[in-house]
Amino acid sequence: MRTLILGIGNPLWADEGFGVRAVELLHDRYRFPPEVEVMDGGTQGLFLIPLVRGADNLLVLDAIDFGDPPATVRVVRGDGVPRYLGAKKVSMHQTGFQEVLATASLAGDLPSRLTLIGVQPLTLDDFGGGLTPPVADRLDEVVALAVAELATWGVAAEPRSAPPLPLAPVEMARSAYEGRGEG
Repeated sequence: MRTLILGIGNPLWADEGFGVRAVELLHDRYRFPPEVEVMDGGTQGLFLIPLVRGADNLLVLDAIDFGDPPATVRVVRGDGVPRYLGAKKVSMHQTGFQEVLATASLAGDLPSRLTLIGVQPLTLDDFGGGLTPPVADRLDEVVALAVAELATWGVAAEPRSAPPLPLAPVEMARSAYEGRGEG
């Protein structure tokens, strides 16, 4: 069973980058079996179709406008995931990712397990800004929720004893980009 853990978003636009920052932190803290891929999906949109179609399990980490108070975390499973990804567009990547899921579904290749762990953004219009403090404060919680969700799928997360290779260029790591935080 192939599992894809996908962080999506644009870290150049404040809280819009939450999914990327969450998957970065997950990757920094844990290692996974070879059949698990941890990926910074950024804003790749339709280019993610082959990866999603090839996954049996898909865990998405993202900033989603649920209409909740800022920094609220939600876990959505199964058929509800595409609905939330298209409910209220936070940025261009969401329309693209909703289309990725629709394409995989039409092709009969939608992952059998699909979970979205999302956080309600506070700020999206701060180009060049990092995560806002209340949203950044939810990173640890979302990583813990991701590890717990993966455990229900039979996917073990083992704490790392040494730093991993980065998911993205080191200049885009949270610590380098924001000048603080982990990564």
